[in-house]
Formats: sequence, structure tokens, C-alpha cells
Amino acid sequence: MCLQKWSFCNVSQLLSDTGTHSWKAYYLRRSHLEMKMKTGRSCADYTCKSLRGHKGRVVGFEYLVGNDGCSDVWKQTPVVCSASTDGTVKAWDIHKGVNLWSSPAQSPMQDITVDPVQSVVISSDNTGTIKTWKAATGEEVACFQSGSSKTTLLSFINKDSSFLMVGTVLGSLVVLTCPALSEVSRHVVCDSFSLNLLRSSPDKKWLFTASKENLDLSPKVFYSDSVCFPAEDEDHLCHSLPVTGCCAALFLPSQPARLAVIHSDGRFNNNTLSVFDLTMKESKCKKETQAQQVASFPVALSHRSDVILEARGSSALLVTDGNHLKVYTFKGELVASFEDHLQPITALCVDSFRVVTASRDLSLRILTWRNDPEHGLTLESQYHLLGGSFRRSRGFTNVACDYSSIVGSVESVDGNDVLKAYTFDF
Repeated sequence: MCLQKWSFCNVSQLLSDTGTHSWKAYYLRRSHLEMKMKTGRSCADYTCKSLRGHKGRVVGFEYLVGNDGCSDVWKQTPVVCSASTDGTVKAWDIHKGVNLWSSPAQSPMQDITVDPVQSVVISSDNTGTIKTWKAATGEEVACFQSGSSKTTLLSFINKDSSFLMVGTVLGSLVVLTCPALSEVSRHVVCDSFSLNLLRSSPDKKWLFTASKENLDLSPKVFYSDSVCFPAEDEDHLCHSLPVTGCCAALFLPSQPARLAVIHSDGRFNNNTLSVFDLTMKESKCKKETQAQQVASFPVALSHRSDVILEARGSSALLVTDGNHLKVYTFKGELVASFEDHLQPITALCVDSFRVVTASRDLSLRILTWRNDPEHGLTLESQYHLLGGSFRRSRGFTNVACDYSSIVGSVESVDGNDVLKAYTFDF
């Protein structure tokens, strides 16, 4: 029964990690937790804590430590790291609702990411200073001056080596080692326009880069080895996709070389979702990257600048537009549409069990996956988690989750944003 419901169950890990757990005990425990997360009918099913301490806007946060839905035992205490315009990076124990450490104040932060393998947190501020911090203590590890007033960060692992991808305001992709922040390579992607859309494939072989600022620019896909381990006598391997005006993109989780892109081709009211399969062609003389379009269909968008694109598996695509959430197959069939929020959706979090949407209406909406006999994978809308009062808040701005907890950032009226942590009791 366990293997039928959760194919990733690992009996050797289950027995070694717990000692006393049987298959029956595991089945009952996990089923009980998933039922609580699915129904959410009582506050007794979850604990909510407000994480206060930042004296500015929260510009981003990520889980440093969390409980994976594919693991068999949930013993980790979730730790979330956040960055703020008050110039600090903070780490939080979301079970206890306490601040573990805070970095010294510097210029206002603008982006944050984490590298769990190296146990470091990476931040960038509005002067272009990029720093790595020890996850356990908050001690500064390294510093790099990017020379860019705005940067986009992406943590990346290739062949057991950690890297940091940096998109600059002038359109360059800078590749750094992590945590030392030594420059490996630099590439111009969209000259004079901010490189603000970075994505990596699940197998880490491909890097997607684009600017959302210009409708005439084409996104580029890099073969990661050529930028992480550049050879002196070889050019980097890059392919320009035959589309323009990209506003969202992702790699499908179970199809590492399949890329979905929402683009406009020069007109705001003509938006298309195209799907490409990426390949590497090798001959005796050279290597070249190729992109074959395997699907394309129109998507109606009224809030193009705020669109969010996510996916699960090989075929389910999630698109947000204003306060709408739509589920498509990668062939373009609209499977489901939800309008659970009163104001625009600002963030989306997807895992193997559920989808969480965050909105300006100061609520989180939980939806759970189910298999439809006719359409395949789709969603069921379940319940709301509320974020407080509009007397003090202006709505949720971001959301992230691990298997047994959800964290959202709330924009405060007084300018001192708060993190809301919801932990499901099991």
C-alpha cells in the first residue's frame, strides 16, 4: 500500500532512520499528515507563527533546511533565510518562530538564494555587492563586486561543483564559484537590458536566460558545461530560441530537457506558450545545441507582467493571471481554472502533493493534486490560510513550502514586513 501510494518509499532508509517504524506505522503517519494538509479544517491541524525582525521590505526568502516530500521521515527542523531592504539577511527556525542569526546591516538587499550542499546563503544588494554567508552562524564567507545596481541570482550545481549564476542589469550572465565567488566566465545575453530571468534544468545540463524588459529580444539557452568549465579553445555553447518577448519560463520537472516559455512575439495581447526539446548534436568537428518546438498554444493573459509559470511531472502546466490559476496540459488543453482569490496572485509554490498560491487579498490557498480519468493530472481547491488584518498588512508577496510547512511574506503597512510560518502538526 505504501509503495502504491508513494512510489519513492525507501524501506532501508525507513528502518535505519527510525528503528521502530513499521510499514503500517509509516502508512498511518503519512496518511494522517496528508489528510490534515488536505482538509485544514481546524487550527489544531497547524500552528501559525509570525516572524518579525526586519525593519524594511522582505525582498526574498528561501528554505535552507526543509522536509522533502520524497523522504520517508520528517525529522528536520525547517530553517528559512530572508533578505530585506533594511540591509540584513536573517535565518529563522520556523518551528520555534525565532531568529537564529542576522547579518550586519549593509546597503538594501535585492535578492537572495541558498546553496544547501555548501551550507551557505547568498545575497546581493543594490550596490552590486554579492556575499556568501555560513548557514549555521551567519559569518561572511566571501564577497564579489558585480558592478551592477540590480542582479538576479541562481544557485547551481554541476558535476558536484557549486556555482552561482548572476544576471546583471546590463544583460550579462556572470558565472561564479560558490562559496568563494571567483569569476569563472562572463557572457553577454541581452546587451543594455536587465538579465532578470534565469532557470536551470533538473539535470543541470541547461541554463535558460532572458530579459523581461524588451519584447524584441530572444531568450538564450546555454549548455552548462561550456559556461561552468570553459575551455580556452572553444566557444560557449548557446542557442537563441525562435521566440521574442519572454515573460516566464521553466523546465518540466520529469523531462529535464523540455522547456516551456510564455512569450508575446512583440504584441502584449498575443501571448503564446511554446514547448521546446533541447538536444546536443555532436560531430567530429564541433558541438551545437538545438531546440525543437514540440507544442505551442495561445494563452489569454490580462496581467502579463505578473504571470507565473510552474509545472508538475511531464505534462501539467500551471499559469497564473491576475487572480486566476489555470492548469494546462503541455499540448494546450485547459484542464481546470480556479478563481479562489479576490486580488492578484503574487506567488506560487508547487510540490508533489499540493499547490499553494499567495495573493494580495492576504490569504494563501491550498490546492491538492488528483488524477482525473479523462484529463490526467489536475487540482482540487481545498482551503484558505489567512495572513492577518488589512489594518496592518497589504497582502502576501511571496510563498515557499516544504512537505510539512508553508512560509509566506506579508507586506506591512508600516514598511516592516513579516514572515508568516504555518507548520502542520503530525
